Amino acid sequence: MSNSKIAIVTGGSRGIGRDIVLNLAKRGVRPIFTYNANRTEADKVVALAAEAGVKAVALPLDVGDARAFDGFADRVRVALAELGADRFDYLVNNAGTSSGANLETITEAEMDALYDVHFKGVLFLTQKLLPLMNDGGRIVNISSALARIAMPNRIGYGPIKAAVEALSRYMALELGPRRITVNVVAPGAIATDFSGGIVRDNPDVNKAVAEHTALGRVGLPGDVGPVIASLLADDFGWVNAQRIEVSGGVHI
Repeated sequence: MSNSKIAIVTGGSRGIGRDIVLNLAKRGVRPIFTYNANRTEADKVVALAAEAGVKAVALPLDVGDARAFDGFADRVRVALAELGADRFDYLVNNAGTSSGANLETITEAEMDALYDVHFKGVLFLTQKLLPLMNDGGRIVNISSALARIAMPNRIGYGPIKAAVEALSRYMALELGPRRITVNVVAPGAIATDFSGGIVRDNPDVNKAVAEHTALGRVGLPGDVGPVIASLLADDFGWVNAQRIEVSGGVHI
């Protein structure tokens, strides 16, 4: 990857997103990343990218609010100018929220919120940013192993991620003439603060996941970030409309 490349990563201040941003920085890619509310954590990521010799820019964004996307695109234009560019090369739609609802408990409001963040957010943020994206670029959308396997209390989250996977194939088809590839990375259970930190902090959950994973442990952000950074490289230019699960072999 050339250091002339620029990536936009949503949800880049913590967890998997943070690892994506820092792995891109290590490869000389300049990240523009979003954070929802925690500016302090975002500033830490900017500082770590600077230690890697790369300028990163942190921008606030609620990916569940499509009305904010026009204004965000304007802020991206300003950020690109700060980086001496007018277009970017890579988009990673990573930001997400969790849901522990089952069929009896899920509410319409909760399902709407999942749709707004994970599906509508991915669709319309990509739409707004496409005019600023270079031809020949790369898009990676984040799904989940739960789109493939059914688990208790994931009646909203798993199916909406499956919808993201279908959306990604349609995006790949439509963006083919611009030579923009669109792939999906589907992490398994990762030890972060996602979903209240349940995989990281609950020993019973951690153990149960490890026992059903071929490689015998839960995943870490460092298992996922390098995969996504690598997938954006030119070496993977002929990989398109694919789902790559990064789960250590969970429930195979």
